Amino acid sequence: MNAQMQPINPDKLNAFMGKMLNDVGAAINASLLLIGDKLGLYRALAEGGPMTSAELAEKTKTSERYIREWLSAQAASEYIKYDPASGKFSIEPEQAAVFADEDSPVFLGAVGDLVAATLRDEPLISEAFKTGKGVGWDKRSQCLFCGTARFFRTGYRHHLVQEWLPALHGVVEKLERGAIVADVGCGHGVSTLIMARAFPKSQFYGFDYHPGSIEDARKAAAEAGMGDRVRFEVSTAKTVPAHRYDLVCFFDCLHDMGDPVGALRHIRSLMAPDGTCMLVEPFANDRLEDNLTPVGRIYYGASTVVCTPASLDQEVGLALGAQAGEGRLRKVAEEAGFTRFRRATETPFNLILEARP
Repeated sequence: MNAQMQPINPDKLNAFMGKMLNDVGAAINASLLLIGDKLGLYRALAEGGPMTSAELAEKTKTSERYIREWLSAQAASEYIKYDPASGKFSIEPEQAAVFADEDSPVFLGAVGDLVAATLRDEPLISEAFKTGKGVGWDKRSQCLFCGTARFFRTGYRHHLVQEWLPALHGVVEKLERGAIVADVGCGHGVSTLIMARAFPKSQFYGFDYHPGSIEDARKAAAEAGMGDRVRFEVSTAKTVPAHRYDLVCFFDCLHDMGDPVGALRHIRSLMAPDGTCMLVEPFANDRLEDNLTPVGRIYYGASTVVCTPASLDQEVGLALGAQAGEGRLRKVAEEAGFTRFRRATETPFNLILEARP
């Protein structure tokens, strides 16, 4: 029966309206989160303690009237605290860990950039819905690239060297002795530089088909003083040059590729006989109904407006999506010629998969 013809349950309607009001508030405040991150407002609150709007405006060299409204919106969102007795606003340690500390394991300050990019690019995505064509990374708003790099940096910084690499068979020992590593789809090179910093005897190569990202990665390597052993090149996954790699990494990018089978097949042909391919992918179960969670909600949303359009813009256009799951990724690896495949470890946000020849 048509839903519009069915009777409405008032209790269910009120509950759903409450959910929608909460979601609308979160959506509107996404731009305010971006403003707070960009202007250092959260950091100033974390460093300065309770402040009035005038005090925060003075500290951040901003307009008091705008700051007053921003603070009120943040307090209404329960992103910060307001004390009626003193008329001052403050940020609690837990809130500061999420918004003010970029080195925190739960930092989410980059989310504003990501949301802004998806809204700016909405006309492109709406048109793609009608045509079925893709929207490549080279056509996206610039803030998508910096936001993506900062968003994933949090997980890479706190898990990559500490947990993910040790979960792979014999890889850390190779890296400590001196290995050749490829980071495919490296973006701004965040993951590449984290590994290079931890394993100074190894040689690292970062590849990405987006020239602007490679330019930023090269700058980051030079600033870190690692330009002599970290190289970044513009290349698709299927044109990565040969170096007999001991380790090849795909960080949150294989599902974005148009031809992931072809990409892995090419990479397998370049690897050392005992080499390892590490696939870091968004966490997902194999069944849709098991992914209808808060994390799945974020990843399905991102997949709709970022990942799937990116894949459909490339040859083959397999469009795995950000919730592909281990089963589909295993099939891709097996079709590419890998004979050993396992889940090495996981976090609530990522699957870490090991594929070997």
